[in-house]
Amino acid sequence: MTVKKKEQFQYSERTYTRAERAICCTSFQLDLFTAMIHQSVPLPTIAGQRGVENGYSHKPLTESAAEVQLMWLIQVGLLRREVDGQGLTDSFRLTPLGREIINKFKKTHKSLPKPSGLDRFKNWLSHWLR
Repeated sequence: MTVKKKEQFQYSERTYTRAERAICCTSFQLDLFTAMIHQSVPLPTIAGQRGVENGYSHKPLTESAAEVQLMWLIQVGLLRREVDGQGLTDSFRLTPLGREIINKFKKTHKSLPKPSGLDRFKNWLSHWLR
């Protein structure tokens, strides 16, 4: 019997850097992404006061504001939206790239690193030029 090794994805330096910068520039905390490693997380548990109580965000976010940030993280390859038999759901989960970055941050930080002003500008520019 042959055991198959799990394939490692290879990401370009540019993709990896953009993804790290994007995740650090969000209003979310490391606890949200840690939860997403194990299960999909529905939008109503991320937004509003419930998001703060769950340790997912620093401040209450409207559902639309949270969704805009989550959709950006999908575009940079960190998250995916869950699908059920009827189509897309309101739940999100990490991609392999997202898992790799979050596992790296969990080993070296207790929270997501604070982005510099330049990081915030680059993230904003990248986001709005798409």
